[in-house]
Amino acid sequence: MSVIPDELWLYEIAEAQAGYFTTKQARAAGYSRQLLSHHTQAGNIKRVRHGIYRLTRFPHSPREELYIAWLRCGPNAVISHDSALDLYDLSDAMPTEVHITVPRGSSLRRPGIRLHTGGLLPDEVTHWQGLPVTTVERTIADIAARGVQEWIVRQAIQEAMARGRMLPDSLLVQAQRHPRPVRDLLTKLVKQAQRA
Repeated sequence: MSVIPDELWLYEIAEAQAGYFTTKQARAAGYSRQLLSHHTQAGNIKRVRHGIYRLTRFPHSPREELYIAWLRCGPNAVISHDSALDLYDLSDAMPTEVHITVPRGSSLRRPGIRLHTGGLLPDEVTHWQGLPVTTVERTIADIAARGVQEWIVRQAIQEAMARGRMLPDSLLVQAQRHPRPVRDLLTKLVKQAQRA
């Protein structure tokens, strides 16, 4: 018995992901590998990486590298660290690779993707145009814990507070979930930002 492909369902999946979808998602919508190949040859679908496609009717996204990296890492992956900071436009520093946090025990290795393993609490994840991304507070704590230059952390805190993206107290609550050196740094920088 063959499954009738559900074009609307595939469109809805892709729409929430800037036009991208995985082979697994296509299969769930009733698309066999042969049917994907047929639509690729017809120009309706473009294969962008192994196991990742884009509906050609969708315009390109300025952040498509994030969608592709996220789909490559699986549904439990979250955009984080430098990439989340860039997404929030809180720093002048440009990431050289896509940073993604995956659950502990994940053993994925992906070229061009910097994987961070660890657990994220539900209140540490939000969404940006369909992408799961760490909250502003978690992002700032992550870059501080990673040991990026202090001026980058300071700039991120000042920008987030100035734009109303974060309250100082919410960052201090997030800081309590991290080791003492991170807590101390974030506390110091929040106080400096409040005095500025």
